[in-house]
Amino acid sequence: MELWKMSATELAALLDTRQVTATEVCASFFARIDETEPKLDAFLHKTREAAHRRAAEADRRLAAGEARRPLEGLPIGLKDNICTRDIPTTCASRILEGFLPPYSATVAEKLDAAGAILLGKLNMDEFAMGSSCENSYFKATKNPWDLKRVPGGSSGGAAAAVAAGQLPWALGSDTGGSVRGPAAFCGVLGLRPSYGAVSRCGLVAFASSLDQIGPMARTVDDLALLFSVICGADKARDATSCALPPESAFDPAAEPSVKGMRLGLLKEYFTAAVDASVRGAVEKAARHLEQQAGAVVIETSLPSTEHALAAYYIISSAEASSNLARYDGIQYGMAAPSGSTDPITAARSTGFGSEAKRRILLGTQVLSSGYYETTYKRAKLLQRQIAAEYKSVFEQCDLLLTPAMPSTAFRLGEKLADPMWMLQSDICTTPASLAGLPALSIPCGFSAQGLPIGMQAVGPRFSEGKLFMLAKAYEALIGGFPMQEGPL
Repeated sequence: MELWKMSATELAALLDTRQVTATEVCASFFARIDETEPKLDAFLHKTREAAHRRAAEADRRLAAGEARRPLEGLPIGLKDNICTRDIPTTCASRILEGFLPPYSATVAEKLDAAGAILLGKLNMDEFAMGSSCENSYFKATKNPWDLKRVPGGSSGGAAAAVAAGQLPWALGSDTGGSVRGPAAFCGVLGLRPSYGAVSRCGLVAFASSLDQIGPMARTVDDLALLFSVICGADKARDATSCALPPESAFDPAAEPSVKGMRLGLLKEYFTAAVDASVRGAVEKAARHLEQQAGAVVIETSLPSTEHALAAYYIISSAEASSNLARYDGIQYGMAAPSGSTDPITAARSTGFGSEAKRRILLGTQVLSSGYYETTYKRAKLLQRQIAAEYKSVFEQCDLLLTPAMPSTAFRLGEKLADPMWMLQSDICTTPASLAGLPALSIPCGFSAQGLPIGMQAVGPRFSEGKLFMLAKAYEALIGGFPMQEGPL
């Protein structure tokens, strides 16, 4: 029995009936990691000894007849910008190399309380800035479907690990599309929750008004279970977090149905800016939901979409400039090289990579005198307009369907010299981020080259339950989402 091929929900059932032990589950996933990691490079730090100790503790609890907690004995990985006490958290940046947080993020504490077993921290673009997972200071993660291609970013390590069976699920973070993009490139499910649905306490900040922690998994039931554990108010440590209303709940035992559900296809996303293979796959999935499941598909529009990307990069870079200002080599971050006459400049020059520097400089400029009114303020006004347009569209539709990414995974190194192309790759995901809405990337087929394609479903705030219902109905229609099981 190859346990690493199983979903978290399937493993939970085996643990409940004592058919397997947590120690066996843990060993199976580490064996898969050892087999694939030399080629995949998804992990920055593995917590092997601590994981085995925790698995043994879970087995002792279960053998003693104690009730199994929701995630008891189930392995998980965390993106390396989620703080874990006394476990390295580097944000894949040289400036934080070797940093051991003195506390754990709220989501890490919730996972711990639910009995999950942390197997390690996962690679990412530095400080979550990038769309390919090539901006890590330490190494570039590969796509398990084609090792010559990127897994997407910035949560590329998390997506690649889940797609390759190194983990049944993982947590990433999504600012402008950093969960949904790699989920689409790697053929897994990835949820950006409603802003405020999950505490950001302990998530190293990129753009505080946009950042959200989100789950990635291979099945809808797994994704929904993981979300149910990490969501909820954390008023003592994150004032932006809140309790979710009842309509956000999802019952995995309920029959998945989208009959009569109004699904809007946003016409701005089905243009020449999106590869024909991606457009075709999403349109085919929408027709499948309409013809086979009874959904109602209509065409609709979000006029400000063409300006959303510019607004996103202005706002996110401005907030990044402020958030990353703390890394001065004195109080936070690596110390400057000895003998430096200007230690702050030296620490930041050597500690940050090129993409982080680019965004810090852009953010500093748009917040400076003479630019604030003409750039940052206008971007914030456009953000409000986008949110209003979404509200209007949701009077006609229950959910919206778009491509998750404008292309399939591109080759490693292919776009590094073209930062503008990299920025343009977020055109499908940034509008929902600006509006604070939940959005889910759902695998919906493969290109002619055998590369995964993702469909994005966007809903009103706190409509996660409805997104899960749509995804599960589609999952049932196609007989499940395939995983990369073969040798890498």
